[in-house]
Amino acid sequence: MDTQLRIGISMPQPNEEEKTHKALIVRQLTIQNFRGVEKGLVDFQGHTLLVGGNNVGKSTICEALELVLGPERAYRRPIVNEHDFHAGRYLDEDGNPVYIKIDVVLLHLPEEMEKKLFSKTRPWSDSKGGFVDEDGAEPGDADGEDVVRALPLTFIGYYDRKEDDFVGTTYFAHPVEELGEDEEHYGKPFAGLSFFPREWKIQCGFIYLRTLRTGRRALSLERGSLLDTILRLGDTGKESMWESTLKQLRALDPPIGDIPQLEGIQTQIKDRMARFVGLSADKDATGFYASDLTRENLREVVQLFLKSQDSNHAVPFNRLGTGAVNALVFALLTHIADLRGNRAIIFAMEEPEIALPPHAQRRIAKYLLKNMGQAIITSHSPYVIEEFDMANLRAVSRTAGVLSSDSIPAGAIKHSALRTNRRQLAEAVLARGVIVAEGDTEAKMLLAASYMYEHLDPSGEYVPLDLIGVSVFDAGTQSDVPKWGPFFGALKKTTFAFHDQPKKAWTADQTAKLDTYHNNFESAYKGTEDLLAAEVPPAVHRRFLDQAKDHPDYPTDKGYLKGGESDDDVIALSKQVLKAKKGSGFAAMLIEQCTALDEMPVTVKSFLEKVAADMALPKLDDTEGEAGDDEGHGEDGPDEPDPLDIDIEDIL
Repeated sequence: MDTQLRIGISMPQPNEEEKTHKALIVRQLTIQNFRGVEKGLVDFQGHTLLVGGNNVGKSTICEALELVLGPERAYRRPIVNEHDFHAGRYLDEDGNPVYIKIDVVLLHLPEEMEKKLFSKTRPWSDSKGGFVDEDGAEPGDADGEDVVRALPLTFIGYYDRKEDDFVGTTYFAHPVEELGEDEEHYGKPFAGLSFFPREWKIQCGFIYLRTLRTGRRALSLERGSLLDTILRLGDTGKESMWESTLKQLRALDPPIGDIPQLEGIQTQIKDRMARFVGLSADKDATGFYASDLTRENLREVVQLFLKSQDSNHAVPFNRLGTGAVNALVFALLTHIADLRGNRAIIFAMEEPEIALPPHAQRRIAKYLLKNMGQAIITSHSPYVIEEFDMANLRAVSRTAGVLSSDSIPAGAIKHSALRTNRRQLAEAVLARGVIVAEGDTEAKMLLAASYMYEHLDPSGEYVPLDLIGVSVFDAGTQSDVPKWGPFFGALKKTTFAFHDQPKKAWTADQTAKLDTYHNNFESAYKGTEDLLAAEVPPAVHRRFLDQAKDHPDYPTDKGYLKGGESDDDVIALSKQVLKAKKGSGFAAMLIEQCTALDEMPVTVKSFLEKVAADMALPKLDDTEGEAGDDEGHGEDGPDEPDPLDIDIEDIL
């Protein structure tokens, strides 16, 4: 294979039919005893962004979806193993199997699929929060305006003692049968459940792309790779690519070329073996071929070769840069989307930003949201996160094996505010903690103060905000500080408020929202300028004014230092300049003139110390309680290599 590579991603637009048709989506996921999750529930509303710290369960969610819906996952042998069971416990104290059980609810089935599977569907209502045919449901519940047919599926995995192997299968979950735990059900725990075949999984269009690091198997021809998927989707002929390729290889004469050295070896083999084994009298009784001439062997040895834009030499794709491989992988995904046309695509992807510049990250995110029926994404990039509607964000957390995914309360923040603060929000979503400052002046001042504290601290013990994972968020105005407390609290962030004394008393509602902050810090001053004037030494104000006078934004109408001014006059002029250029970063400029810790304002320094203490990370030599770097190395041990999924990392 040989093609030209130009790094760039084409962005085909959905047609009008696709825009109006409701795509098949995963609505709900329930997990039991899978990896680090003893039990957990995730609600999806169309496109979904999964955020959270390391080792909380984001990848586990994607892996669970693949077990239920992934058409290629069945090729993996075994489909689950010891490490996939929560705490590695796949047998109970009596030696009976412990089950992995993963339930998925699908909504908006394609018309043909719904017709054929109608008996397997159940009525679902978002307003009621689930199925409306449960015991105790009201007779009229199934007639609600928002009631749709939903397809419940379940994956059950367990250890089969008789076969000494791990097995797992996806079933239609309607009618729902309880798992039998007594001896007579051993080996037949799923009586009453019908097998959900691979053909229907293909119709669901689920594709899972793990973190892109090498691109090796995604661009190989192994089962479940992107290229294999493209070949299967585009195969309309009577003869598959493998059959025609094998015929061509067998027909080569000689098989791998006219090589004198090999001809001599072949003659020796033929003559010497003829003494002991009967060989054909044909001249090609022996031969060297480039493969075993089987489909599986070809999948292993055939590779994609490319010529980069500035080279005429074809090289294996994995010799290209990581960013180039990632772009190529994603370009193939766009081709899969085109091949499927208006059929469903439920696309799960981890960290699409790996090794890509910001503009490419945003283009990928935009493409996914426009062209995939449902995109379920994990990310640590603000450029990816800012493309998502915050209503579609799910903050994933896990405590004692219980996984939860929290969304932002409806109406907590107006959509216009979310849109205006999109970049700030994206950064805050990735943070461990958030400081909500009342305005731009305070936000910039705190960041400058944190930097200066680190620079001036003789002990070297102070850890700045960025290194402890704390983001500073500009609320815009003092009155807007309260509303962001519940918002960031819903995202499981440790929250700090930093604001002046209110100009008028807080309302009862504002007070209640301020109480949601982990620490609500109210300055003893009416304004930041008053704080700096009172707590920063005059010498610092002099240095500030000497530097600020050359700044293009300096308020010339306030005058300049002429020399000989008293300390009070210097502070008064500095205060006027700070007020005149509020929000222009002048307060931060003043803080940057401090040359020792005792010159920094005590109020700001104390607040930063409080944040640093509350958000302190374990020391490098403190191994107790340290979490793994990723979910595959948590309490359930490392993930096993998966040679059959659409994957980049696990293929190594």
